[in-house]
Order: sequence, then structure tokens, then C-alpha cells
Amino acid sequence: MICALLLGREGSAGFPGKNLVPVLGRPLAAYPLMAARDAKVVDRIYVSTDSAKLKAIAQDYGARIIDRPPHLATSQALGEDAYVHGYQVIRDEVRRNKGAVELMVLLFANAATVTGETIEEGVRILRDHPDFDSAVTVSRYNMWSPLRARRIGENGLLHPFVPLDVFGNPATLNCDRDSQGDVWFADMGVSIVRPHCLEEIEAGLLPQRWMGRRIYPLKQWGGCDVDYEWQIPLVEFWLKAHGHGEETRKAGSTAGGKLRRVHSRRRRNGA
Repeated sequence: MICALLLGREGSAGFPGKNLVPVLGRPLAAYPLMAARDAKVVDRIYVSTDSAKLKAIAQDYGARIIDRPPHLATSQALGEDAYVHGYQVIRDEVRRNKGAVELMVLLFANAATVTGETIEEGVRILRDHPDFDSAVTVSRYNMWSPLRARRIGENGLLHPFVPLDVFGNPATLNCDRDSQGDVWFADMGVSIVRPHCLEEIEAGLLPQRWMGRRIYPLKQWGGCDVDYEWQIPLVEFWLKAHGHGEETRKAGSTAGGKLRRVHSRRRRNGA
């Protein structure tokens, strides 16, 4: 059995309510749920959350609810621990029905840049390559090469985040964003993983240990998880490019309409 598991919690200090913010007339969290629903290979969808509103949205898309424990719903809690907890709940439920989990499709409520076709591609890759641990969406961001990264030092000035000699002879380096080759980031759209990645999570590569060690890249463009309000127009652009249109509803007639007004007020107030 292939099960999708979406994570989303109530609190967000940087962008309050981000999982529910309207994007093209739908809550942000609706898009990864739609992708899981559209993927023919996904047998069940689960949502692990402490949010009553997210639970209601999840049920609209046929998802089963996992109550996220309070200690896994704090700002300090790690996503990997919530994934492990959710997987254990799913695994035990499937076992009670004499079944077994083949693959887990891991999603985030604030990561809308994923399609059902991409999920199906990742499942096909893992079935064709039993030695791969996972298949994850990645996007190319050469402008954010580690060579360009800086930290602010104790003297208040900028210093290389990574020592420049890590990249070779500093005399041969330059400012060209493509000089280090393509730079791929796991964009959090989806991680399709084998159960052992979650059962033995300590063995995985940092920083996203749920991906295991042998990670296949599902290449796309513009993928991201939303942590700031300024990312919403970028996500809207991506969604439109992938066939999503504006869902128009009478203002105030739905939770989405209320959320739109709340976030509009917050923008006007500078919050």
C-alpha cells in the first residue's frame, strides 16, 4: 500500500496561518492534498495536524486524520519526528488489516508546488530501482550557490559561510552564478520514501533525514515551501503554469473567504 502523509501545524511565528492562506481561491494546504488525490498510485491520504481548520480541509479531500501530539506541534519540534510518528500510526493501522506499507508520500501543508504526475513518476522510479531510498522534488537555484552564501561575523561584517578553499583554489573562483555548476535544492514539494527511511531515520543524510541516503532527484522548477508572505505570488505563478485556475467564491461564504479578509487586513496593518 502507498500512503500519503501531509504535515501541518496550527502555529507559525514567521507567517501566521500560512497553511490556510488563500492561494488562487483555495487554502494553500489544498494543493498538496489535490496532488495526492490525483496520483493514481496513492491508496490512502493522511494528515497529521493539531489544527481543527486543517482537519476540516483534509476531510474535504478524503484524508484520514492523525492527531498530532502537542510535543510534536511546537515551534521547536522537528518535521522528521512528526513524520516518524505519523508513519508509525499508519503502519500499525495497515498491519491491523493484514497489509503492508510499500512507500510513503511525504508532503507539507505549506508546500503547494507538486503534482499528481510527479508523485506517480517518483513511485515508478522507486519501483524500477529497488536500491534507491527515496525520490524527492528538487529545483535548480544557481543564484543561491554555497559559494555566494555569507554570514555576519562578530565584527558585524560579511564572511563566507563556507570557507572558499572548499570550492578549490580561490584564485580560480568568480562571481558567475553558474561557475560551480547546477545547484539543486530539495524544494519540499514531495518526498517519496521507503519505510526503512522512517524506521531508521538516524541513518539518513542531514538535513532531511527522512530521505535516506540514496536519493533520486525529481527535477522541476520554482519549487518551495512557503515560510514568508512574499512567496505567495511565486507559488501562484507556479500553480497557474501547471494548470490551476482561480477558484472564485462569494466573499464571506466560505472559510476561504474569511481567511482572505483576515490576511488582507493583516497586510494593511503591516503585520
